[in-house]
Amino acid sequence: MTFFLVALVVTGNAAGYLFQTMGMKQGGAIEDFRLGALTRTLWAAFRNRWVALSIPALALSFFAFMGLVSVADLSFAVPATAAGYVMETLLARYILKESVSRRRWAGAALVACGVVLISL
Repeated sequence: MTFFLVALVVTGNAAGYLFQTMGMKQGGAIEDFRLGALTRTLWAAFRNRWVALSIPALALSFFAFMGLVSVADLSFAVPATAAGYVMETLLARYILKESVSRRRWAGAALVACGVVLISL
């Protein structure tokens, strides 16, 4: 059950951030920080289907994390769910077509090694 909850947290977070990024990139950069412009931007973001999909994905991750800390130590739960950083880097590279430097790949690899160490 513990590793199933870890998988839900990691998958929900990665999918939620992916969807959120896809939606916000469709809206373009926020350059006007006046209240009216921010309100319009926020309204447009919530009407975007990708942003709308990110909300249940992130909610799933949140509730799975609550379940995880109810059955596992926090000292295990937080480092184990860091596997999401690796998944998010992979999604950024292959789905969003972002350029990921060697330094970022090395960081993701170190996180993966830490997750393996903490899970043993």
